Amino acid sequence: MERTILLNNGIKLPPIGFGTYKTAESDGAAVILDAVKAGYRFFDTASLYETERALGEAVKRSGVARHEFIIETKLWIDEMGYREAKEACERSLKRLGLDYIDLYLIHWPRPSSEGEEWRELDRETWRAMESLLKEGKVRGIGCSNFLPHHLRNLVEEGGTVPAVDQLEMHPGYSQEAAAEYCRSQGIVPLAWSPLGRGRANSIGCEEYIKQLAEKYGKSAAQIYIRFLVQKGIVPCVKASSYEHMKANLNVFDFELTEDELSVISCMPQTAWLGEHPDFAIPTKRSNFEQ
Repeated sequence: MERTILLNNGIKLPPIGFGTYKTAESDGAAVILDAVKAGYRFFDTASLYETERALGEAVKRSGVARHEFIIETKLWIDEMGYREAKEACERSLKRLGLDYIDLYLIHWPRPSSEGEEWRELDRETWRAMESLLKEGKVRGIGCSNFLPHHLRNLVEEGGTVPAVDQLEMHPGYSQEAAAEYCRSQGIVPLAWSPLGRGRANSIGCEEYIKQLAEKYGKSAAQIYIRFLVQKGIVPCVKASSYEHMKANLNVFDFELTEDELSVISCMPQTAWLGEHPDFAIPTKRSNFEQ
């Protein structure tokens, strides 16, 4: 993909990424190699996903130069804290088999829904990530599932502004307030679950998306992806078939109108996964769905 988005740290990010969550359930490296063949160069993983090894293997086997990839991974809530974050990064580097990580993210803003202790824990973790940045272990640092008040807790410290914030975003849950705050701070929003779960299951919304798909000769999924891309949000898509991988990238030969963007943005909330970072705190790795 020739189009790129310039992050606040100078990294050029492809406009569409490939998510590796649950690829470990199949032949993860083979799936990722298909994605590389399809044209993806930005790959998202996490210590939680248990796909770092498969991604690292695929990068090595791809025949594509390392510098052409953007590799993003994340530390989990049981890896937060200064020392813990530094050690977590070393483990991720080892599993990936890489010398550096392009984007290293805090996966979840708080380990508990009780109290305000998360504020200092986040800042302490962030200081570790800034240290990793200076050491050259990572090229950029960011957040995942951070809402404006979580981000302000870091930004107001006066240190490094996160390069990205990865959130659940899709028609029916476009998180306009969070996306706007990110833009105001020079943070690029990324979208996980860009197609939602069950998609826009309101009858009127579903019919509207179908009408747009027919108008542009695209699938509903391509309309969803184009919506995010046009709003400056980088979707991290998932697909198991090569055909779907290619189709998810084929969204640059049409443009939604301003009115169409507005209608989609104002759809009633639907297809939300139900995981709010302040109230639905995962108690263990196995009960987290992303």
